[in-house]
Amino acid sequence: MNDKTNSALIAMSGGVDSSVAALLIKQQGFNCTGATMKLFSSEDIGVNRESGCCSLADADDARAVATGLGMPFYVFNFTADFKNQVIGRFIEAYQNGLTPNPCIDCNRYLKFERLLNRAKQLGIDYMVTGHYSQIEHDKTGGRYLLKKGKDSSKDQSYVLYSMSQEQLKRTLFPLGGLCKSEVREIALEHGFVNAKKQDSQDICFVPKTENLSYTDFITQYSGKEPVKGRFIDINGKDLGEHKGIIHYTVGQRKGLGLTSESPLYVCALNPEANSVVVGTNEHLYSRVLIARDINLIAYERLNSALNVRAKVRYNQPEQPATIQQLDSDILRIEFDEPQRAITKGQAVVIYDGEIIIGGGTITEVL
Repeated sequence: MNDKTNSALIAMSGGVDSSVAALLIKQQGFNCTGATMKLFSSEDIGVNRESGCCSLADADDARAVATGLGMPFYVFNFTADFKNQVIGRFIEAYQNGLTPNPCIDCNRYLKFERLLNRAKQLGIDYMVTGHYSQIEHDKTGGRYLLKKGKDSSKDQSYVLYSMSQEQLKRTLFPLGGLCKSEVREIALEHGFVNAKKQDSQDICFVPKTENLSYTDFITQYSGKEPVKGRFIDINGKDLGEHKGIIHYTVGQRKGLGLTSESPLYVCALNPEANSVVVGTNEHLYSRVLIARDINLIAYERLNSALNVRAKVRYNQPEQPATIQQLDSDILRIEFDEPQRAITKGQAVVIYDGEIIIGGGTITEVL
């Protein structure tokens, strides 16, 4: 893939990772073009800022690096897609008692669908991102495999589980074999303007710098005030009024405003009854979940049960489990040990060593 006739579109966020990815691919002899996705305007989301994730300053940093590398640079306006596929899904999920992961949706619908399609339209061979993961072609099985990045503290395979075989075939992850410290060193050596820039930790459209909570954002953006409902304990006893289900997520303890002999946690959300079910810590543990909207990478289909490792949130260590495919779009996952606060709307991602088998969205907790 280092033939000089190959071309690559570099997804440049303005951060150090995508900038170093651009440098490394250019050094491999690719004909490179830089691109930043315009996903929203600050005014559209009700904030006033010039810096931070997905801001004008980010685009300027990306342009500066691209220009320094002698690459053409474009800004593609995907605001309508972002509004529908990321912000819309985010708000709808919370309003329906789910806890979404907007970064997964952004990768799925914007970066590896919308932006990759733009690369195809421009006749560009590959798309490049600064994700800390690796892609390998299994010649024996004929499938493209997604693997963890070398730097376990930065591995981003969890948010990439929805990639298709065609997307994996046309994508390059040049940082997959590097550690974050090495990436910083490369950026400093080449004098990149963003070499010391901190990684963004916010949901890009709900920046903490604005003192805006995600519930404030949902209310402001949707124009709908949360509907108050009832707190119910696990035995069905009414414990009082809650502020609206968008204010709660499974495992939450703070902000409930309830008094009890033992600490109470949110155990479940019932949007049909507009109720929040609470219980003690022991009631948060479950072993079995059902996932839908699944994507398998390592296999076309699972024909038998597999012993694997899986995790139900980004920062959770993988846990031993058994998976079964019940239907074309349904997985049943049973953990060897009960897991705390498995949350509907989050992704469950399945691993076999360094290889990502696939994943799906948690829809039931049994």
